[in-house]
Amino acid sequence: QVQLVESGGGLVQPGGSLRLSCAPSRSIPTFYIMGWGRQAPGKQRELVASMTSGLSANYVDSVKGRFTISRDNAKNTVYLQMNSLKPEDTAVYYCQARYASASPLQDYWGQGTQVTVSS
Repeated sequence: QVQLVESGGGLVQPGGSLRLSCAPSRSIPTFYIMGWGRQAPGKQRELVASMTSGLSANYVDSVKGRFTISRDNAKNTVYLQMNSLKPEDTAVYYCQARYASASPLQDYWGQGTQVTVSS
């Protein structure tokens, strides 16, 4: 069984930066779309950023200009560079991915990595 594995979360002060990474636990075919969602305590999970295999990106408005998503299709790896972090960015960040023509029920998910922004 293939799992998505996230890394890079941690504690950071407001204004700081982190880079998250996500890769499958073994080599598999390139996903059509990969992205990052986040969930803060008591809040609904929201999609933060996503990128297709063609490198078309989407971002939630609250992170535009601060976060950058990128992909290495050869490694089936997705990254999220997070700059100018704010306390409201605090959440568990989840990697997710999907193949073309696949059902959302077939999505791959990571276990989550905690990002805490606090002074």
